[in-house]
Amino acid sequence: MSTHPTVLDVTDRIRERSRGPRSAYLERLTEIRNRDRGSDRMGCANVAHAVAGIPANDKFKVVTERAPNIGIVTAYNDMLSAHAPYQSYPDIIKNEARSLGATAQVAGGVPAMCDGVTQGTPGMELSLFSRDVIAMGTAVALTHDMFDGALLLGVCDKIVPGLLIGALHFGHLPTVFVPAGPMPSGLSNGEKSKVREQAAQGLVGRQGLLDAEMAAYHTVGTCTFYGTANSNQMLLEAMGLHVPGTAFIQPGDAMRESLTREAVRTVLGRASAAKFNCPPIGEMVDERCIVNAMVALLATGGSTNHLIHWVAVARSAGIVIDWDDFSRLSDVIPLLTRVYPNGSADVNAFQAAGGPGFVIGELLDAGLMHADVLTVRAGGIREFASVPSLGDDKRLVWNSAAPSKDEAVARPVESPFSATGGLKLLNGNLGRSVIKVSSVPDDRHVIEAPARVFDSQAALQQAFTAGELERDVVCVVRWQGPQANGMPELHKLTPPLSVLQGKGFRVALVTDGRMSGASGKVPAAIHVSPEAAAGGPLAKVRDGDVVRLDAVAGTLAVLVPDDEWAEREIAKLPDAKRIADGHGLGRELFAGMRRNALTAEEGACSWL
Repeated sequence: MSTHPTVLDVTDRIRERSRGPRSAYLERLTEIRNRDRGSDRMGCANVAHAVAGIPANDKFKVVTERAPNIGIVTAYNDMLSAHAPYQSYPDIIKNEARSLGATAQVAGGVPAMCDGVTQGTPGMELSLFSRDVIAMGTAVALTHDMFDGALLLGVCDKIVPGLLIGALHFGHLPTVFVPAGPMPSGLSNGEKSKVREQAAQGLVGRQGLLDAEMAAYHTVGTCTFYGTANSNQMLLEAMGLHVPGTAFIQPGDAMRESLTREAVRTVLGRASAAKFNCPPIGEMVDERCIVNAMVALLATGGSTNHLIHWVAVARSAGIVIDWDDFSRLSDVIPLLTRVYPNGSADVNAFQAAGGPGFVIGELLDAGLMHADVLTVRAGGIREFASVPSLGDDKRLVWNSAAPSKDEAVARPVESPFSATGGLKLLNGNLGRSVIKVSSVPDDRHVIEAPARVFDSQAALQQAFTAGELERDVVCVVRWQGPQANGMPELHKLTPPLSVLQGKGFRVALVTDGRMSGASGKVPAAIHVSPEAAAGGPLAKVRDGDVVRLDAVAGTLAVLVPDDEWAEREIAKLPDAKRIADGHGLGRELFAGMRRNALTAEEGACSWL
């Protein structure tokens, strides 16, 4: 099957736009790859320090036998349920490396915060920039420069993008990501959301709400809805950076350790009988690879956060993408999955239906993904159209993920849930923004109503509690962008807005903040750029202005005469709010990142 013309055209535009920075990136990568290996190149004292803490046999392998040495970068902590399983992974990896005549060292750890813990708290204002901290932490770990390959251990929201950004700055290394899998299904996501809406109305008390949340988030593994963390895993599969089919195997599954050991074999090029050198990650992640990730995101209705993160990831490999690229692809990429919040199923049901392997196979067969890309496996991206299992001899085997085992969850390209992707770009006199339409009812794709302007999510919640929003309304929440307060996710707004919509009111959210794509059934124009704090048009909106959000036409506009709008004063971020949002719980340390942050569409990068 030939590649779809729109996919080719978008890729060509990206390639042309990126010609200069990509060429410079590859030149630097080649220069570094041509050096002698670490223990031969470095001074004797440097080498001695590097191996001082490892067993004598490993020292001998590294220094005398010149055996491959794998650097492990881990985001382990047991604050994150998704990362708690990583505690045992380094020992498994080292054991497998030794069995293959190689060595492995934990090069470093990176911080990993849980957005679920910090939602609605000042700590969430550190979340977006924790991605850049993780990227820097990855660089610090790999800067020991003693490694012939890298294994990256991370799953959740900012962690995978941060690890990937950091790894791409060491693009000369073969690199494989090692996931840990989702928690088993608990209280359904739909039931959890229902209890949250009841709590917002005062119909359920704190204990009832806590009981529901504890039943939903109940053990180790990622949260089971298809938010940023699980979208990360889908995109890594589509980029060929995992052992195939690894993403959604649960932590307690017997396959989990086998897949972790397979990651060691993969990064060493020992995963197949044929000789195969795992390629450097900087060569793998080219324009085609980035487009494959974008296509997979759209086909699964994944997290809107990746319209920020993957822009930053691409920049780290010398590739320049923007929201127009996502929009053009969305016009031709069918929606193949219904996973909460786009449907009622969770990621475990998605995996049972065929998971990432099914989606990748369908997209490849339809010419909607590039098939001629490098991956960490000898068989290329086609290997990722499969699902793993343990054979009778307890060895891993892979079989085709097709056909779908449940077409209520995953459908073939011939009969998709929607002919176009789950994300839309909105343009207009309020700026550029994105909306996740895949979970929004069709009759809510166009909302026109008077605006109510808020300077914080707490202010909106107070107005809801006071009964001030019992009408058709577009809630504009400003001062939530990267430069203002670090662009926190505004999940606390979902329950009250859902209640209002459930009462029959036509409501929408417009904000320069984030919602992670988990805004559910309420239409939300998010990531509005330029942000209000940078003089963006949200700073002009006043209470009572009529705002029209049209996800069909792809527009977001305030219906004010052009001359009046042009003359209207731009509000300034109040000094008191700027000071309050910049202090306490470590927020002072991130002042430079807020000050230097690019726009959301430019990846909110703080290092460029």
